[in-house]
Amino acid sequence: MRALIQRTTAASVTVDGTTVAAIGPGLVVLVCAMQGDGEAQAGWMARKIANLRIFRDDAGRMNRSLVDVGGAALVVSQFTLAAETKGNRPGFSSAAPPDEGRRLYEQVAAALAAHGVPVSTGVFGADMAVSLVNDGPVTIWLDSDRG
Repeated sequence: MRALIQRTTAASVTVDGTTVAAIGPGLVVLVCAMQGDGEAQAGWMARKIANLRIFRDDAGRMNRSLVDVGGAALVVSQFTLAAETKGNRPGFSSAAPPDEGRRLYEQVAAALAAHGVPVSTGVFGADMAVSLVNDGPVTIWLDSDRG
């Protein structure tokens, strides 16, 4: 499973001109389930996101987690994180099939909420416009296969 996380001061998702989700301070989490992923990878991803110490402490160091700061997560499905770019046209055959991808995406969101994180989500499979203010900027790539 792959995720790209961005620390944000505010973020939202719009579908067909309607805002379907919005958060204040926290993380935007773009999630892609890969072929062969399962519950173990979804659980690992949620734990990692909830506990990754990328928020500033009183000394200005990245030493606090999403849980520590009481931040929210905007979780958005993003199958393009599976892009294979050997040529000029990306391929996405390593992404999980849509039904499995949806199930695991929803599982990550639910597991993150179980850690006490307020979670908002995009619309799986929709053409979404994601807006955010990247705080820092802090952007981190996570891959459950690479721990």
